[in-house]
Amino acid sequence: MITGTTEKNIGQISVLGAEAAITSTLTKTYDKDGLVLYDVDINSEIQMYPQPVTLKWIVPAVNVKGVWKPTADFSKRIQADWELGDMESRISIDAPVISLFGHNDHNVLTFACSNAINKLEMNARLREEDNCFHCHITFFTEYEYAMKNFKVQLRLDYRDLHFSKTLREVSQWWESYDALKPAYVPSSAKMPLYSTWYQFHQNLNEELLLKECEVASRLGYGTIIIDDGWQTVDSNRGYDYTGDWHPERIPEMTAFVNRIHQLGMKVGLWFSVPFCGRKSKAYKKFKGKFLTENHRWAPVFDPRFPEVRQYLIATYANALEHWNLDGFKLDFIDDFRLYPDTPLSQEDGRDYASINAAVDRLLTDVIKALQDINPEVFIEFRQKYTGPAMRKHGNMFRAFDCPGDATMNRVRIADIKMLCGQSAVHSDMVTWQEDEPLEIAALHMINTLFGVPQLSMLLGDMPSRYIKMIAFYTAYWKENASVLLEGDFKPYGPLSNYPIQSVMKNQHIIFGIYDERLLPFEKAYRTVHVLNAKMSEQIVLDFKSDFGGYNCCIFDCMGTIIQEKEMLFKQGLLSITVPKGGMVQCQKL
Repeated sequence: MITGTTEKNIGQISVLGAEAAITSTLTKTYDKDGLVLYDVDINSEIQMYPQPVTLKWIVPAVNVKGVWKPTADFSKRIQADWELGDMESRISIDAPVISLFGHNDHNVLTFACSNAINKLEMNARLREEDNCFHCHITFFTEYEYAMKNFKVQLRLDYRDLHFSKTLREVSQWWESYDALKPAYVPSSAKMPLYSTWYQFHQNLNEELLLKECEVASRLGYGTIIIDDGWQTVDSNRGYDYTGDWHPERIPEMTAFVNRIHQLGMKVGLWFSVPFCGRKSKAYKKFKGKFLTENHRWAPVFDPRFPEVRQYLIATYANALEHWNLDGFKLDFIDDFRLYPDTPLSQEDGRDYASINAAVDRLLTDVIKALQDINPEVFIEFRQKYTGPAMRKHGNMFRAFDCPGDATMNRVRIADIKMLCGQSAVHSDMVTWQEDEPLEIAALHMINTLFGVPQLSMLLGDMPSRYIKMIAFYTAYWKENASVLLEGDFKPYGPLSNYPIQSVMKNQHIIFGIYDERLLPFEKAYRTVHVLNAKMSEQIVLDFKSDFGGYNCCIFDCMGTIIQEKEMLFKQGLLSITVPKGGMVQCQKL
């Protein structure tokens, strides 16, 4: 049975693949001003393993420029229905939302599902035979247990709004579910962060690291994450020794953490959550309790075993308590998944049949155990596990690794930020080649500023000009953090990798410009900052009306004032000369 399925701009929603023993009901529960909600109920009279069920509908391809997905990176183009696979969403991969956007960056259709834990597949692809987008969401492509009842909500938004606003509202919609309430975000999650990974990799040296922390702390970095390498003296960049988590390379971990605390920095440790290396003692202990032993890096713990969950929870709780830590980087959560050799069903000691449900239980218990010890604990996750279900379990979400790639860093920060509400969104760690020109190094910094900046560079031997530049932009970020983190964020041109971004709060707007574009200026703001993250010195403002006089102060990338003068912001174009990697700050007279 299908009810309430017709919507004028969406067309007929079909339910495909439902078996004779299953009743599928689609009920419209809200319909106002272009926003429609449906309840989807799939029921069986008996417990059964369901076959895939698909919701499908058609959207005319009118004024559609591209298709936004949570981790599409540079690939936001339109896809034909004969190419590429579907987008997968589950607790630790992506988020169940897709947005079709128009040539003016406005929303054509944003559709989302409330099911953020179980696996589903979804897409919106163009069919050349009818020039329409064929949209679908498919459930039960991966189901490890029998069921009788399944209920989700489908959200269809075709309002004429900027696409980023529709995505933010999807995030707020997810937050309205009790099962998807985001975790508390401590102040430590919103501090500029120094990471050991890109400059040290596994070759950590305690004394050198302490010297680095002294410099980082002076520069304004309030947190350090000690990445892979602290737990082993093996430096092969493998995971054979993960699972035991004894601090072989930093044997006096508590004393080491306390020395960093004396420098005024918080401390977090890296853990690869699913991996249990073959050379660890844990591997022998948990033999037979893995999702697979054929992973390219290490056997993968099976979180459906309660003793596995208890072991992992105790590992992190003991580390937090005994080593006086402040937080964790919990890595590789996306490797908790179904493998070809994964045993199915709830048996042989497994108290869950579903891997995704077991991951949810594991992480729920982890954050509770850690917050019971330290309510201010920070937990970092990285793409692709930055969806709405993961916001329950962590409070820092970092762009996926993109060393040396400022553009990708900017794009990934923006894509996470539109769905993450008030959770702290972090850049990938900034790093550059030591011969990088100063102004280009500054571009790396500016590309991170709409998230929380992370840095992974050897600072002790860095030339003073570079240190001065880092200090300037770190101080700038901290002075403007409330705007950058809490303001109304608007990325322009998703198909052009967001060449302009803005964030506005309380009549204070900050623009980042990364390409040769006119900077749209649509209203009079009290304070205007423009960050020049491109390799030319001309910034052209496009005023839609007369906005009066402003006092403008122009800085180079090290914070030196180059010029200060009054300017009249009147309708039309105004060109301002700003050094590469510099900025202009304007205050209304």
